[in-house]
Amino acid sequence: MIKKYTNHLVFLVLLALLFIGAGAASLTTTALSDTDSETEEGIDIASVINLAGDEETESADNTNTNTVNITPIPTVRLDNVPVLSDDSFAPDLNPVIDVGGQPSHSFQTHIVDRGDAPQNIADRYGIQVETILGGNPNLSNEAGALQTGLELIILPVDGVLHTVSFGETLESVSIRYGIPQEDIIAYADNNLEFPYRLHPDTQLIIPGAQPEAGFVWNPPSLADVSNTNCAPEIGGGCNFYVNGSGFHVWPLNSRRLTQGYWIGHQAYDVGVPEGTAIIATDTGTVTYAAWSPYCYGNLVVVHHGNTGHETFYAHLSSIAVGVGQIVEKGQYLGASGNTGCSSGPHLHYEIRIWGNRDNPAYYLP
Repeated sequence: MIKKYTNHLVFLVLLALLFIGAGAASLTTTALSDTDSETEEGIDIASVINLAGDEETESADNTNTNTVNITPIPTVRLDNVPVLSDDSFAPDLNPVIDVGGQPSHSFQTHIVDRGDAPQNIADRYGIQVETILGGNPNLSNEAGALQTGLELIILPVDGVLHTVSFGETLESVSIRYGIPQEDIIAYADNNLEFPYRLHPDTQLIIPGAQPEAGFVWNPPSLADVSNTNCAPEIGGGCNFYVNGSGFHVWPLNSRRLTQGYWIGHQAYDVGVPEGTAIIATDTGTVTYAAWSPYCYGNLVVVHHGNTGHETFYAHLSSIAVGVGQIVEKGQYLGASGNTGCSSGPHLHYEIRIWGNRDNPAYYLP
């Protein structure tokens, strides 16, 4: 039985081997074909690269051949060029969108006459004496600053004439003087309209306001005069050459006050004929004895040591003491006069306690 099919089996094996050989030959041919194709493509790419290189070289040669010579732009000196100034389109630093109403005031004026004092001027116009200072901020607190021929603004109501500064608002002005905004708006001549914008350099009347304290000049300290390193302080710490008693006498025989103590004049003015003798009201050291540029005229200042008191004697016609000199209570200092900011012969007597001005009534008998 096996022998019968032996020839068939051999034929099948041969046939299988034939098919296997044919498949291997086909695979080899395909691989060779792919390699040739890749080689041909590589040649083409190289050719393209070489061709591009040749084109770039040719382009560069053409560029070098066709180069154009460019003339440089000449330098211009700008400092010799005229500059036209045109600010017609420049923005306003303080633009006013809605001008609205602005204050419109009409004031009486008073020319200071010989013998005038703030109190009698205020009485004449029916206003408080503080309003004289409130309407005339140029007046110094030093010695009253009234001089014959000076023109004063007389406000129609008691209060302060306020000049508006850039950036101020109705609220800030109200807070500054402690007056309600409604009162400022209600004053008709202020012409304030909603939204109540304030305009710089215009003036508002602040009804009922009190004038602010101005500049206060201070004389040399006792330490400067005595050439020591002492720094006076409240409560001691200093050894002065001489101390006062703390109790003062009147600086002259007269008691006729032409102006009393108030916020605009924190001193006594005593009316006397020119040349009246002026004396030290307590023992102390002279720290100033010369002309003062701050309305005092001829001025003597006496420091009374550890008491902290300083006394000022102003508008003198003559001075009889010098800086650093020790004076006793009742000693002659000079003669009364009409120098500095003065509207008539008188003595300006001022007392300060540790640098702060106080009412002489508390210290004189």
